[in-house]
Amino acid sequence: MSISTTGVLTRARKRAAEPPRAAVRRPDLRRWISPVVLLAAWQIASATGVLPPDKLSAPWTVVQAGVEAARSGELGAAFAVSLGRVGAGFALGAVAGVLLGIVSGLSRWGEALVDPPVQMLRTLPFLGLIPLFILWFGIGEETKIVLVALGVAFPLYLNVHSGIRGADPDLVEASRALGFSRAERLWHVVLPGALPQALVGLRQSLGLAWLALIVGETVNADAGVGYLINNAREFLRTDVVVVGLVLYALLGLVTDALVRLLERKVLRWRTR
Repeated sequence: MSISTTGVLTRARKRAAEPPRAAVRRPDLRRWISPVVLLAAWQIASATGVLPPDKLSAPWTVVQAGVEAARSGELGAAFAVSLGRVGAGFALGAVAGVLLGIVSGLSRWGEALVDPPVQMLRTLPFLGLIPLFILWFGIGEETKIVLVALGVAFPLYLNVHSGIRGADPDLVEASRALGFSRAERLWHVVLPGALPQALVGLRQSLGLAWLALIVGETVNADAGVGYLINNAREFLRTDVVVVGLVLYALLGLVTDALVRLLERKVLRWRTR
C-alpha cells in the first residue's frame, strides 16, 4: 500500500470518528419580503398624500419621533415604568397560576374546588373588570398590576393543570413500582413531564401580560408607555402613538424570545 493511500485511509477514519457537524441554519430571507413590501407601500401612500399624517404618520416620521423621544428621556422613563408594572404583575400571576394548577391537577378535590371559580373568572374581559378594580384599589398602580397578574395567571393555570393530568401513566406506574414516595413521584416524574406544557403557558402568559398592561395603562395612567400613547393621541401625534405601539410589540417579542431560549436550555432532552 502506498503512502498516499495510507494517508487517505487515515483521514477517512478520523472523519468517521468525528461527531457529525450540525447543519448551519441560514435565515429564510423570504420572510422579509412581505414586511418590506408593506413598509414601502406605507411610505409611498404617505408621500403621495393617500394616507394623511393625521390618520397615520409616515414610517420615516415615526423613526424621527422615536429618536427624539429616546433622546429626551421620555421613552426610557415610560419603558421603565411599564416594565416594572409587568414584572410585579407577572410575579403575582405566575405564583398564583402555578400553585392553583398544581393543586387542581394533582387532586380531584382540588379540581372540584379550584377549577369552577377559575374558569368563571377566566371568561371575564379585562375592560369589564376595570371599574370594579378602580373601586377596590383606586386609580394607582395596584389596578394595573392586578390586571397583568390576571392575564398571566389563567394561561399558566390551564397549561400546568393540563400538563400534570397528561403525565405518562406508564412512568408514574414505574416510579410507584420502584418505591418512589408521592413527593418523589411528583418531583421526579409528574412535574418534569408537565414542564413543556407549562412553558407553553408561560409564553402565552407573557403575551397576555403586555395586552393587559396596554388596557391598564390607557385608563387613568400618569406614566408608562400607555400614558405616552394617550398623551400623543390628545395632540394628534400619530407618530408617537406608533412609536409606543412598536415598543409594546418589541417588548413582547423580546420576552417571547427569552422564553424560547429557556425552552431550548431546559428541554434539551427533547429530540424535536
